[in-house]
Amino acid sequence: MNVHSIFAFVSPFFRKKRMALFRERMRPAKETQILDVGGYPWGWPDSQVSSPITILNLHVIPGLEDQWKDRYTLVKGDATCMQYQDQQFDIIFSNSVIEHLGTYQQQEKFAREVRRVGRDLWIQTPAKCFFLEPHLLTPFIHWLPKQMQISLARYFTVWGWITRPSKKAAFEYVNQLRLLNESEMRSLFPDCEIVKEKILGLTKSYVAVRRAAN
Repeated sequence: MNVHSIFAFVSPFFRKKRMALFRERMRPAKETQILDVGGYPWGWPDSQVSSPITILNLHVIPGLEDQWKDRYTLVKGDATCMQYQDQQFDIIFSNSVIEHLGTYQQQEKFAREVRRVGRDLWIQTPAKCFFLEPHLLTPFIHWLPKQMQISLARYFTVWGWITRPSKKAAFEYVNQLRLLNESEMRSLFPDCEIVKEKILGLTKSYVAVRRAAN
């Protein structure tokens, strides 16, 4: 079993519930233009969303565009500096992306860009206050200083046991992770409602939601 197998086993339950809430809150219609920032096509097939969807990602997998061209428009681009006009899209959707930008300054750039390009927003990210670090699949490690996280990642995390990364790979992966707390989310998205996703009464993730109609 690899780490992707674990995510594939666990994530559908949360994704299905989240997509149901997305449809309920955002009410996308057939003509609604959606930009998925940092996602992939397989995040959408079971969503029952019929809107035209553009997917922006730094990494476009070769051959993926041909495979999904009838349903999605795949674009290679940087979410911190998007080549789109103000409010070009009706909805900006992003799932577990902003925490991969490494620094708060990069996260600020991301937040400014999605707020500029989208009329409505749905930006989800894991909560730093939740005890389990969702990328390393290990409890409490994300509350330690960054250097300690990097030192422990290879041999003392589920991610490290499964992927067996080199020292360089562990450094690069852990160094680009920066989970956000509630205060930071409110600062980054001051015109949004911050919705809390919970499990067993604990906040698992945050969703910044903006509806222009409201």
